[in-house]
Amino acid sequence: MGLLSHTFNNLNDLLIHELGDLYDAENRLTEALPKMAEAAKSQELKMAFQDHLRETEQHVHRLEQVFSRMGCEPKRETCPAMKGLIAEGEQMISSTGDDKVRDAGLIGAAQRVEHYEMAAYGTARSFAQQLGMSEIAQILQQTLDEEGEADKKLTRIAESSVNTFSPQGMAAGQKSSAMHA
Repeated sequence: MGLLSHTFNNLNDLLIHELGDLYDAENRLTEALPKMAEAAKSQELKMAFQDHLRETEQHVHRLEQVFSRMGCEPKRETCPAMKGLIAEGEQMISSTGDDKVRDAGLIGAAQRVEHYEMAAYGTARSFAQQLGMSEIAQILQQTLDEEGEADKKLTRIAESSVNTFSPQGMAAGQKSSAMHA
């Protein structure tokens, strides 16, 4: 987030910065999700990425609404965390090998993104609550809920189809497990 280069005189300043970070993260994700959908071999996983792209576009729109309600222009604050998470996903996209294993890796990369977003939206929502901005807090909570559902959906896909490796396909001593701890 580059917090050292900013001056925060109050919680409102920090909230605006957090929203800018989320705005950048969501915009970056709208560029990454189509690539992840294309790389996925499981039809169910492809559809999950495509569905989440549509949700993410809504998240961008909601953040624009929040900025507007706060009397601010939407401004992207570079989100180094999302840049790194997307870079990890791109490594999985460009990898080769067994399709199910690659899909499992794509799910893992996507879940790391979801967990980051849940933490960031939870923080921004709490700041809005502290500032008495209940309507903004509700908007942020709606997105937080959707991020949580996306994470659960990825876990269901992993457990029901992608992470169903045969014993012959696993290294000696390994057990099959879900992507989500």
